[in-house]
Amino acid sequence: MVAINVTIDGKRVSAQTGQTVLEVAERSGIKIPTLCHHPALAPIGACRVCLVEIVGQRTLQPACTFQVTEGMEIHTRSAKAESARKFVLELILSDHPLDCMTCEMAGHCELQDLAYQYGIKESRFAGVQHEYAVTDANPFYERDYNKCILCRRCTRACAELNGVEAISMLWRGFDSKPGTAFDGDMADSTCEFCGMCVEVCPTGALVPKQRAGKGREWEFTQVATTCSYCGVGCQFYLDVKDGKIIKTTSKWDAPANHGLMCVKGRFGWDYVHHPDRLTTPLIRRTKDGELEEATWDEALDLVAKRLGEIKAQYGSDAFGCLSSAKCTNEENYVMQKFTRAVMGTNNVDHCARL
Repeated sequence: MVAINVTIDGKRVSAQTGQTVLEVAERSGIKIPTLCHHPALAPIGACRVCLVEIVGQRTLQPACTFQVTEGMEIHTRSAKAESARKFVLELILSDHPLDCMTCEMAGHCELQDLAYQYGIKESRFAGVQHEYAVTDANPFYERDYNKCILCRRCTRACAELNGVEAISMLWRGFDSKPGTAFDGDMADSTCEFCGMCVEVCPTGALVPKQRAGKGREWEFTQVATTCSYCGVGCQFYLDVKDGKIIKTTSKWDAPANHGLMCVKGRFGWDYVHHPDRLTTPLIRRTKDGELEEATWDEALDLVAKRLGEIKAQYGSDAFGCLSSAKCTNEENYVMQKFTRAVMGTNNVDHCARL
Protein backbone atom coordinates (compact mmCIF):
# COMPACT_ATOMS: atom_id res chain seq x y z
CA MET A 1 0.00 0.00 0.00
CA VAL A 2 1.07 3.56 -0.73
CA ALA A 3 0.79 6.42 1.76
CA ILE A 4 -1.55 9.22 0.69
CA ASN A 5 -2.98 12.39 2.23
CA VAL A 6 -6.67 13.18 2.63
CA THR A 7 -8.67 15.88 4.40
CA ILE A 8 -11.51 14.78 6.65
CA ASP A 9 -13.68 17.38 8.39
CA GLY A 10 -10.99 19.97 7.78
CA LYS A 11 -8.28 17.79 9.31
CA ARG A 12 -5.39 16.69 7.10
CA VAL A 13 -4.52 13.05 7.81
CA SER A 14 -2.36 10.36 6.26
CA ALA A 15 -3.91 7.16 4.94
CA GLN A 16 -3.09 4.11 2.84
CA THR A 17 -4.41 3.23 -0.59
CA GLY A 18 -7.17 0.64 -0.27
CA GLN A 19 -8.46 2.02 3.03
CA THR A 20 -12.07 3.10 3.23
CA VAL A 21 -13.32 6.47 4.42
CA LEU A 22 -14.70 4.77 7.53
CA GLU A 23 -11.33 3.21 8.38
CA VAL A 24 -9.52 6.51 7.99
CA ALA A 25 -12.16 8.35 10.03
CA GLU A 26 -12.03 5.83 12.88
CA ARG A 27 -8.23 5.97 12.97
CA SER A 28 -8.48 9.76 13.14
CA GLY A 29 -10.95 9.67 16.04
CA ILE A 30 -13.94 10.72 13.94
CA LYS A 31 -17.17 8.80 14.57
CA ILE A 32 -19.33 7.93 11.55
CA PRO A 33 -22.63 6.18 12.40
CA THR A 34 -23.16 2.70 10.98
CA LEU A 35 -25.67 -0.15 11.21
CA CYS A 36 -24.74 -2.81 8.67
CA HIS A 37 -21.01 -2.44 9.32
CA HIS A 38 -19.15 -4.73 11.72
CA PRO A 39 -15.34 -4.89 12.07
CA ALA A 40 -15.32 -8.70 11.75
CA LEU A 41 -17.35 -8.68 8.52
CA ALA A 42 -16.66 -7.53 4.98
CA PRO A 43 -18.37 -4.17 4.29
CA ILE A 44 -21.33 -4.13 1.93
CA GLY A 45 -22.82 -0.60 2.24
CA ALA A 46 -26.36 -1.90 2.76
CA CYS A 47 -27.84 0.42 5.39
CA ARG A 48 -26.70 3.79 3.96
CA VAL A 49 -26.42 5.28 7.46
CA CYS A 50 -22.71 6.02 6.99
CA LEU A 51 -23.19 8.33 3.99
CA VAL A 52 -20.62 11.13 3.74
CA GLU A 53 -20.11 14.06 1.40
CA ILE A 54 -16.98 13.99 -0.76
CA VAL A 55 -15.90 17.02 -2.74
CA GLY A 56 -16.16 16.29 -6.45
CA GLN A 57 -18.72 13.50 -6.08
CA ARG A 58 -22.24 14.19 -7.34
CA THR A 59 -23.88 12.01 -4.68
CA LEU A 60 -23.22 11.00 -1.11
CA GLN A 61 -21.04 7.91 -0.71
CA PRO A 62 -21.10 5.08 1.88
CA ALA A 63 -18.06 5.52 4.09
CA CYS A 64 -17.75 1.78 4.82
CA THR A 65 -17.05 0.82 1.19
CA PHE A 66 -15.76 4.00 -0.52
CA GLN A 67 -11.96 3.96 -0.73
CA VAL A 68 -9.86 7.08 -0.21
CA THR A 69 -7.60 8.60 -2.87
CA GLU A 70 -4.84 11.19 -2.81
CA GLY A 71 -6.11 14.68 -1.95
CA MET A 72 -9.68 13.55 -1.22
CA GLU A 73 -11.72 16.03 0.84
CA ILE A 74 -14.39 14.43 3.02
CA HIS A 75 -17.17 15.98 5.10
CA THR A 76 -18.74 13.56 7.56
CA ARG A 77 -21.02 16.07 9.32
CA SER A 78 -22.26 18.24 6.49
CA ALA A 79 -25.93 19.26 6.47
CA LYS A 80 -26.50 17.10 3.39
CA ALA A 81 -24.99 13.98 4.98
CA GLU A 82 -26.79 14.46 8.30
CA SER A 83 -30.12 15.00 6.57
CA ALA A 84 -29.67 11.82 4.52
CA ARG A 85 -28.84 9.77 7.62
CA LYS A 86 -31.88 11.00 9.47
CA PHE A 87 -34.04 10.21 6.44
CA VAL A 88 -32.63 6.66 6.27
CA LEU A 89 -33.22 6.14 10.00
CA GLU A 90 -36.82 7.34 9.68
CA LEU A 91 -37.40 4.89 6.84
CA ILE A 92 -36.02 2.05 8.95
CA LEU A 93 -38.18 3.05 11.92
CA SER A 94 -41.28 3.22 9.72
CA ASP A 95 -41.32 -0.60 9.86
CA HIS A 96 -39.85 -1.18 13.29
CA PRO A 97 -41.62 -1.73 16.63
CA LEU A 98 -41.20 1.20 19.00
CA ASP A 99 -41.23 -1.00 22.09
CA CYS A 100 -37.85 -0.01 23.48
CA MET A 101 -39.21 0.10 27.04
CA THR A 102 -39.75 -3.66 27.05
CA CYS A 103 -37.21 -4.76 24.43
CA GLU A 104 -34.47 -7.06 25.76
CA MET A 105 -31.81 -5.07 23.91
CA ALA A 106 -32.73 -1.64 25.29
CA GLY A 107 -29.48 0.14 26.09
CA HIS A 108 -27.54 -2.16 23.79
CA CYS A 109 -29.33 -1.49 20.49
CA GLU A 110 -27.44 0.39 17.80
CA LEU A 111 -30.66 1.54 16.13
CA GLN A 112 -31.92 2.93 19.45
CA ASP A 113 -28.64 4.78 19.96
CA LEU A 114 -28.84 6.40 16.53
CA ALA A 115 -32.51 7.34 16.99
CA TYR A 116 -31.48 9.08 20.22
CA GLN A 117 -28.51 10.76 18.54
CA TYR A 118 -30.67 12.17 15.74
CA GLY A 119 -33.65 12.99 17.94
CA ILE A 120 -36.09 10.65 16.18
CA LYS A 121 -39.08 9.70 18.34
CA GLU A 122 -41.19 8.28 15.53
CA SER A 123 -41.17 8.02 11.75
CA ARG A 124 -42.87 10.55 9.49
CA PHE A 125 -43.67 7.80 7.01
CA ALA A 126 -46.89 5.93 7.65
CA GLY A 127 -47.55 2.64 5.91
CA VAL A 128 -47.96 -1.09 6.24
CA GLN A 129 -45.80 -2.73 8.92
CA HIS A 130 -44.75 -6.35 9.20
CA GLU A 131 -46.47 -8.47 11.83
CA TYR A 132 -44.37 -11.62 11.95
CA ALA A 133 -45.11 -14.23 14.59
CA VAL A 134 -42.24 -14.51 17.07
CA THR A 135 -41.80 -18.28 17.05
CA ASP A 136 -38.92 -20.67 16.44
CA ALA A 137 -38.36 -24.26 17.46
CA ASN A 138 -34.69 -23.85 18.33
CA PRO A 139 -33.80 -23.84 22.06
CA PHE A 140 -31.11 -21.19 21.94
CA TYR A 141 -32.34 -17.86 20.59
CA GLU A 142 -35.45 -16.02 19.56
CA ARG A 143 -35.96 -14.60 16.07
CA ASP A 144 -38.15 -11.50 15.91
CA TYR A 145 -38.36 -10.52 12.26
CA ASN A 146 -40.36 -7.43 13.18
CA LYS A 147 -37.16 -5.91 14.58
CA CYS A 148 -34.95 -6.95 11.66
CA ILE A 149 -33.49 -4.00 9.73
CA LEU A 150 -32.09 -6.10 6.84
CA CYS A 151 -28.48 -5.19 7.67
CA ARG A 152 -27.41 -8.70 6.61
CA ARG A 153 -24.95 -9.01 9.46
CA CYS A 154 -26.40 -12.39 10.41
CA THR A 155 -26.13 -13.89 6.93
CA ARG A 156 -22.60 -12.56 6.51
CA ALA A 157 -21.50 -13.87 9.90
CA CYS A 158 -22.90 -17.30 9.03
CA ALA A 159 -21.04 -17.34 5.71
CA GLU A 160 -17.84 -15.44 6.49
CA LEU A 161 -17.15 -16.35 10.12
CA ASN A 162 -18.65 -19.81 10.58
CA GLY A 163 -18.66 -20.87 6.93
CA VAL A 164 -21.97 -22.73 7.22
CA GLU A 165 -24.26 -20.52 5.09
CA ALA A 166 -27.33 -21.82 6.87
CA ILE A 167 -29.16 -18.52 6.31
CA SER A 168 -29.43 -16.10 3.43
CA MET A 169 -31.78 -13.37 2.28
CA LEU A 170 -35.22 -14.58 1.22
CA TRP A 171 -37.75 -12.96 -1.11
CA ARG A 172 -37.55 -9.42 -2.46
CA GLY A 173 -38.69 -5.90 -1.71
CA PHE A 174 -40.95 -5.41 1.30
CA ASP A 175 -41.03 -9.18 1.91
CA SER A 176 -37.24 -9.51 2.22
CA LYS A 177 -35.91 -11.16 5.36
CA PRO A 178 -33.04 -13.42 6.40
CA GLY A 179 -33.93 -17.06 6.78
CA THR A 180 -33.16 -20.69 6.11
CA ALA A 181 -33.96 -22.75 3.03
CA PHE A 182 -37.72 -22.83 2.41
CA ASP A 183 -38.13 -20.36 5.32
CA GLY A 184 -38.14 -23.17 7.89
CA ASP A 185 -37.10 -23.34 11.53
CA MET A 186 -33.45 -23.03 12.45
CA ALA A 187 -33.53 -26.45 14.09
CA ASP A 188 -34.38 -28.02 10.72
CA SER A 189 -31.55 -26.26 8.87
CA THR A 190 -27.79 -26.76 8.67
CA CYS A 191 -27.37 -24.19 11.46
CA GLU A 192 -24.76 -25.21 14.07
CA PHE A 193 -26.10 -22.68 16.61
CA CYS A 194 -22.72 -21.06 17.09
CA GLY A 195 -24.62 -17.86 17.87
CA MET A 196 -22.41 -15.58 15.78
CA CYS A 197 -25.53 -14.18 14.11
CA VAL A 198 -26.87 -13.29 17.57
CA GLU A 199 -23.57 -11.69 18.50
CA VAL A 200 -23.43 -9.31 15.52
CA CYS A 201 -27.14 -8.40 15.35
CA PRO A 202 -27.46 -4.63 15.99
CA THR A 203 -31.07 -4.75 17.24
CA GLY A 204 -33.37 -7.07 19.19
CA ALA A 205 -34.12 -9.27 16.18
CA LEU A 206 -31.94 -12.08 17.58
CA VAL A 207 -31.86 -12.55 21.37
CA PRO A 208 -30.63 -15.52 23.46
CA LYS A 209 -33.60 -17.20 25.11
CA GLN A 210 -31.63 -17.80 28.30
CA ARG A 211 -31.25 -14.08 28.95
CA ALA A 212 -34.93 -13.18 28.46
CA GLY A 213 -36.23 -11.18 31.41
CA LYS A 214 -32.91 -11.41 33.29
CA GLY A 215 -32.02 -7.72 33.26
CA ARG A 216 -30.81 -4.77 31.23
CA GLU A 217 -27.43 -4.68 29.51
CA TRP A 218 -26.12 -1.92 31.77
CA GLU A 219 -26.76 -4.13 34.80
CA PHE A 220 -24.34 -6.80 33.59
CA THR A 221 -20.68 -7.04 34.53
CA GLN A 222 -18.41 -8.64 31.95
CA VAL A 223 -15.84 -11.17 33.18
CA ALA A 224 -13.29 -12.61 30.75
CA THR A 225 -12.94 -16.39 30.96
CA THR A 226 -11.63 -19.42 29.07
CA CYS A 227 -14.11 -21.99 27.80
CA SER A 228 -14.08 -25.23 29.80
CA TYR A 229 -15.43 -27.51 27.07
CA CYS A 230 -12.23 -28.33 25.17
CA GLY A 231 -8.53 -27.58 25.06
CA VAL A 232 -8.58 -25.01 22.24
CA GLY A 233 -8.56 -22.18 24.77
CA CYS A 234 -11.37 -20.04 23.36
CA GLN A 235 -11.98 -16.93 25.43
CA PHE A 236 -15.15 -14.90 25.83
CA TYR A 237 -16.96 -12.70 28.32
CA LEU A 238 -19.49 -13.90 30.86
CA ASP A 239 -22.18 -11.27 31.39
CA VAL A 240 -22.93 -11.56 35.10
CA LYS A 241 -25.66 -10.06 37.28
CA ASP A 242 -26.03 -10.71 41.01
CA GLY A 243 -23.52 -13.53 40.84
CA LYS A 244 -25.43 -15.32 38.05
CA ILE A 245 -24.31 -15.82 34.46
CA ILE A 246 -26.88 -14.26 32.14
CA LYS A 247 -25.25 -14.73 28.73
CA THR A 248 -21.94 -14.79 26.91
CA THR A 249 -20.37 -12.16 24.67
CA SER A 250 -17.59 -12.56 22.10
CA LYS A 251 -14.09 -11.38 23.02
CA TRP A 252 -12.86 -10.22 19.63
CA ASP A 253 -9.21 -9.91 20.67
CA ALA A 254 -9.05 -13.45 22.07
CA PRO A 255 -5.85 -15.06 20.69
CA ALA A 256 -7.27 -18.56 20.10
CA ASN A 257 -10.71 -17.86 18.64
CA HIS A 258 -10.76 -14.16 17.71
CA GLY A 259 -14.36 -13.79 18.89
CA LEU A 260 -15.69 -16.97 17.27
CA MET A 261 -17.54 -19.46 19.46
CA CYS A 262 -19.30 -22.81 19.11
CA VAL A 263 -22.71 -23.78 20.45
CA LYS A 264 -21.20 -25.11 23.69
CA GLY A 265 -19.24 -21.98 24.47
CA ARG A 266 -22.08 -19.67 23.48
CA PHE A 267 -25.04 -21.38 25.11
CA GLY A 268 -23.73 -24.33 27.15
CA TRP A 269 -22.92 -22.53 30.40
CA ASP A 270 -26.26 -23.22 32.14
CA TYR A 271 -24.68 -26.15 34.01
CA VAL A 272 -22.90 -23.60 36.23
CA HIS A 273 -26.10 -22.82 38.14
CA HIS A 274 -27.77 -26.22 37.77
CA PRO A 275 -29.32 -27.40 41.06
CA ASP A 276 -27.83 -30.91 40.62
CA ARG A 277 -24.27 -29.63 40.41
CA LEU A 278 -21.97 -30.70 43.26
CA THR A 279 -20.70 -27.82 45.35
CA THR A 280 -18.63 -29.75 47.89
CA PRO A 281 -16.50 -32.95 47.80
CA LEU A 282 -18.18 -36.24 48.73
CA ILE A 283 -16.32 -39.21 50.23
CA ARG A 284 -17.13 -42.58 51.78
CA ARG A 285 -15.64 -42.64 55.26
CA THR A 286 -16.30 -46.41 55.52
CA LYS A 287 -15.87 -49.07 52.86
CA ASP A 288 -19.58 -49.66 52.39
CA GLY A 289 -20.79 -46.28 53.63
CA GLU A 290 -22.75 -43.66 51.77
CA LEU A 291 -21.21 -40.56 50.28
CA GLU A 292 -20.85 -37.78 52.83
CA GLU A 293 -19.82 -34.16 52.52
CA ALA A 294 -16.18 -33.43 53.26
CA THR A 295 -13.68 -30.59 53.15
CA TRP A 296 -11.30 -30.26 50.21
CA ASP A 297 -8.32 -31.05 52.44
CA GLU A 298 -10.00 -34.21 53.69
CA ALA A 299 -10.92 -35.32 50.17
CA LEU A 300 -7.47 -34.64 48.70
CA ASP A 301 -5.75 -36.37 51.60
CA LEU A 302 -7.91 -39.46 51.03
CA VAL A 303 -7.14 -39.52 47.31
CA ALA A 304 -3.38 -39.15 47.93
CA LYS A 305 -3.46 -41.90 50.55
CA ARG A 306 -5.33 -44.39 48.37
CA LEU A 307 -3.16 -43.72 45.30
CA GLY A 308 -0.05 -44.27 47.42
CA GLU A 309 -1.44 -47.54 48.76
CA ILE A 310 -2.31 -48.79 45.27
CA LYS A 311 1.15 -47.94 43.95
CA ALA A 312 2.85 -49.63 46.91
CA GLN A 313 0.74 -52.79 46.68
CA TYR A 314 0.34 -53.32 42.95
CA GLY A 315 3.06 -51.22 41.32
CA SER A 316 3.02 -48.11 39.17
CA ASP A 317 1.46 -49.75 36.13
CA ALA A 318 -1.68 -50.52 38.14
CA PHE A 319 -2.44 -46.85 37.78
CA GLY A 320 -3.72 -45.16 34.60
CA CYS A 321 -4.83 -41.64 33.71
CA LEU A 322 -7.59 -40.56 31.34
CA SER A 323 -7.54 -36.82 30.74
CA SER A 324 -10.30 -34.72 29.26
CA ALA A 325 -10.78 -32.38 26.31
CA LYS A 326 -12.82 -30.19 28.65
CA CYS A 327 -9.57 -29.27 30.42
CA THR A 328 -7.08 -26.70 29.21
CA ASN A 329 -3.76 -27.71 27.68
CA GLU A 330 -2.04 -26.65 30.90
CA GLU A 331 -4.28 -28.86 33.04
CA ASN A 332 -3.72 -31.86 30.76
CA TYR A 333 0.03 -31.25 30.90
CA VAL A 334 -0.03 -31.26 34.71
CA MET A 335 -2.09 -34.47 34.66
CA GLN A 336 0.37 -36.37 32.47
CA LYS A 337 3.29 -34.94 34.45
CA PHE A 338 1.72 -36.26 37.66
CA THR A 339 1.13 -39.66 36.07
CA ARG A 340 4.71 -40.04 34.84
CA ALA A 341 6.72 -38.27 37.54
CA VAL A 342 4.69 -39.09 40.66
CA MET A 343 2.89 -42.35 39.86
CA GLY A 344 5.76 -43.62 37.71
CA THR A 345 3.80 -44.91 34.71
CA ASN A 346 3.18 -43.96 31.09
CA ASN A 347 -0.43 -45.17 31.15
CA VAL A 348 -1.85 -41.86 29.91
CA ASP A 349 -4.74 -41.54 27.48
CA HIS A 350 -7.10 -38.81 26.29
CA CYS A 351 -10.80 -38.87 25.45
CA ALA A 352 -10.20 -37.08 22.13
CA ARG A 353 -7.31 -39.28 20.95
CA LEU A 354 -9.43 -41.18 18.44
